[in-house]
Amino acid sequence: MLQDPLFIVVAVACLAVAGILMVGIGGFAKGGDFNRKHANKVMRYRIGAQAVAIVLILVFVAFRRMGGQ
Repeated sequence: MLQDPLFIVVAVACLAVAGILMVGIGGFAKGGDFNRKHANKVMRYRIGAQAVAIVLILVFVAFRRMGGQ
């Protein structure tokens, strides 16, 4: 499965979501000026990245069910 380029794209998308989430949680935990200025924007980025990741996962599953490898 590691040779499948679509799997690698899905994995990168999931890691991007996790990274954005960590930045958001870190900013929330630290508080202060960064959190006030960027908290909503970072979480909007996370939602967008998560939507893209979900679509890619669904495409990957559909492609694998059709027999593509």
